[in-house]
Parts: sequence; C-alpha cells; structure tokens
Amino acid sequence: MSIITSQQITRYYETFKSIDVTFTREVIKSTGLLPPHVFLKCLGDQWPCVVYSTSFEMAKVIASTRTGILERFKKSNNITNLRFCFRLPDKEEPLSFFISAKVAGYAPYQGGQDLAFLTLQYTQQPPDDLIEILGKLLEANMNSKRRREERILVTADSLRKLRIVSKESFIYIQGVPRRCILRDLSFSGSKIILVGIAKFLSTKECMLRIELDDPRETVDIKGTILRSEDVEGRKDLAALAIRFDETQLPMAYKMHINDFLIKVKILVQDGDKKDSPPPNPNEPRPQGPGQSAAPSRS
Repeated sequence: MSIITSQQITRYYETFKSIDVTFTREVIKSTGLLPPHVFLKCLGDQWPCVVYSTSFEMAKVIASTRTGILERFKKSNNITNLRFCFRLPDKEEPLSFFISAKVAGYAPYQGGQDLAFLTLQYTQQPPDDLIEILGKLLEANMNSKRRREERILVTADSLRKLRIVSKESFIYIQGVPRRCILRDLSFSGSKIILVGIAKFLSTKECMLRIELDDPRETVDIKGTILRSEDVEGRKDLAALAIRFDETQLPMAYKMHINDFLIKVKILVQDGDKKDSPPPNPNEPRPQGPGQSAAPSRS
C-alpha cells in the first residue's frame, strides 16, 4: 500500500464513515478482498461468512445458522470479531485484521435455507488499513462526479503516474477493433487519434480498451463518439472525442484517474509552499486581540 498520512486517514474516516460499500464483484476485485478468508470469530470458534457490505461503523454479513453460531452469540452477549483479508498489489502476503463488533440484529436470508443476514455494529474504529482501502474507493467515486471534466493530457510522464501501460490502444466501433492513440483522459471521456476517415463515426457507440498497470488488468469503457476532428497536417488521421457511459465506468479506471489527480494536487501544493518567500524578520507581526504592537526603535 502507498504511504498515507494520519491526516488522510482522519479525512477519509470523517468524510465517509457512514457510507456503506457493497461488495459487488467489481468492488471485490478493486479492493483485493479475499472472500474465502473472511470469517466471524466468537468465543474461540470461527465461522466462514460473506461480507455483503460495510462502512466504517457497521457491517452486514451472511452466515450459516446450521453451525450453531446464533447460540454462541447469545453466550457471548452478542460480542464477536469480523476478520477481513485483502490481497494488496505491492505485498506478497495477504493483509488480514479483526474488527470487534456487536451483533445488532439478524434475520433469515432469502437467498438460501439456514442462512442469516447479520447486522454488526463495530465497537471500535476500524484499522487504518480498512479506512485507506475503502477510503480510496469512495474518494474515487466522489471525484468521478466532482472532477468529471478535468482533462489529463497523455504524455510519457502522465502515463507513468496514471499507471497505464501504453498510449497505444484499441477502440471497438460497432464491434470492429481499430488501433488508436490516447490523447487525453478524464472521468467523463477521452480524445483519441485514429487512422482513417472518421467523419461518419459520430454518434456511434464504442468501447475503448485501456491496459492498466499495478495491478495489471485491462478495462473496457463503453461510450459514444461525440464528434470527429481533422489532425493538422495529417489527412490519414482523425481525432475522436468520446463521451463515456459513466454509469458503467470501471472502478479500476476511476481509481487510477483519481490517484493521478490527487498526486497532481499534492505536487501543486508542495510547489506553492516552496515558492512562497520566507518570512521577513523585520516585518511587523499581526497582533492578536488585546495585544499592541511593540514600539519601533529609531
């Protein structure tokens, strides 16, 4: 995991603490959750369970009642521990930890017999690792709306920071693959360079394929071609503006774009601090309430 400050952890916690993250297949993949290694522990015994969702305050899980787990909860005064396990791209060993919780309620689960839908109320703040993993995902979702139009020019430097393998890619138009070059990217769309005449491609549905790195995976982004433009000095090339279908934007792509925008923001802030002049020791300091300026010496 990347280095993250305590201030960022606090910001994630305060901003997103009550928001539930539902563990869909895409969220499981993006967070690296290892479902076979998730379980409940109570009075020394443990039971496998499925995490349906979690926030930083509570979780909802599905567990079998055949194992006598409900009886164990009664004996423990509903105190239990929920174990999470994640595979991180930069670590060889999985990351696992327990969160203390109290069973706040349960109900039969409609998806199968002898299954219960348990609501767990955390009795302590989750570990920083969980706050970081889910905070990054929730931040990417938030910024995909707030910063949807911010364009990132594709250069060798931005590709490295975006963790995108290459600017050379493919676009599928009506199912036909065509080679293209990424020119810029955002949450909401992209501009690409395409070989051939593209003036008849406007309004066509398309799918842009991008190969990501760290972790290595390929994402397919559905969209619509808004317009085509000529490339100056190149009659054999055309530029296409694509509007993504943001309801189907892959989570992995959102997180890569968000990570880049956050890095740029930090670099800009650090640059502003370096460029600001040092304080002048001879300049009078601002006075607080009840204070008077010291008389100047002649």
